[in-house]
Amino acid sequence: MNSRVWIGIDVGSITCKVVVIDEKERILGCTYRRTRGRIVEAVKEGLREVRDTFDGKAIGGCVTTGSARRFVGALVDADGIKNEITAHTRGALHLYPDARTVIELGGEDSKIILLRDGVPVDFAMNTVCAAGTGAFLDQLARRLDVPVEHLGSLAARSTQRVAIAGRCTVFAESDIIFKQQTGHRIEDIIAGACRALVRNYLNDVGKGKVIDSPILFLGGVAANEGIRQAFSEALDASIIVPEHHHVMGAFGAAVMARETERPVSSMRGIESLEAADFRADSFLCPHCANACEIVRLTDGGQTVACLGGRCERWAAEATDPSDALLSMSMT
Repeated sequence: MNSRVWIGIDVGSITCKVVVIDEKERILGCTYRRTRGRIVEAVKEGLREVRDTFDGKAIGGCVTTGSARRFVGALVDADGIKNEITAHTRGALHLYPDARTVIELGGEDSKIILLRDGVPVDFAMNTVCAAGTGAFLDQLARRLDVPVEHLGSLAARSTQRVAIAGRCTVFAESDIIFKQQTGHRIEDIIAGACRALVRNYLNDVGKGKVIDSPILFLGGVAANEGIRQAFSEALDASIIVPEHHHVMGAFGAAVMARETERPVSSMRGIESLEAADFRADSFLCPHCANACEIVRLTDGGQTVACLGGRCERWAAEATDPSDALLSMSMT
């Protein structure tokens, strides 16, 4: 019998992450790519990139996570759908069972998870403002005409402290323009912006939280040396950045897929995904005063799933119970 693999897919507002693990929960392959607003294509391309790691092997299960988890779950016919708090917690604790704090910065959202004795006891996510997320860094890179992946190394070369207003991206950009006009070095401006991002995160997402070590820093932003140093300085603590920090949510999803034994995975094969003709439209449900906007996903004219309702009238599957706490925190 061929060996089996398990797949985790994490799709957020900006990026798509796919992780493939084996029976011993080792990462066989992973990919991290920007969706650029085309989620269907990004998922197909992500699976295509890791295809060599599971070709010829049976798929034991697939779990999706991230803000687009329900849409992607319907797209690939996943075996399970989990919220990002659950997925990041599972991935972090699998690798670092003694972790007490998880800091995660994504493209347009950020979160903090407090762990005690291997159990999540509290969490928070950012509000509508994106000043404490990767979007802030993208805007900074465009303003300074610097590749975003070079921001960290430039910040590490800073020699003078420059204060940047970071409570709002609009104010931050105005402050950055002023600092440029007054002759400050780009390296110093970037380092100041990194400190502003961290300050905003701690004042918003981390407000009122007891941030204990060991502290894990996850998400694509964790690759930025300037942000890592700013967190270490602000918290007066060492910051642990795992090797696969950028795909930890997808890894956690894959581990959860591995932990739920199924005789056969329901996940679509890549050939089926490639051949599919996916379309999405939306309509307002007329059945009550909520007037929910329902997103309908079709394949070749056949309805695959309906998502977005507050009740179960249009749901393809029952709501994930682990989403309850997350939903309450965001209302």
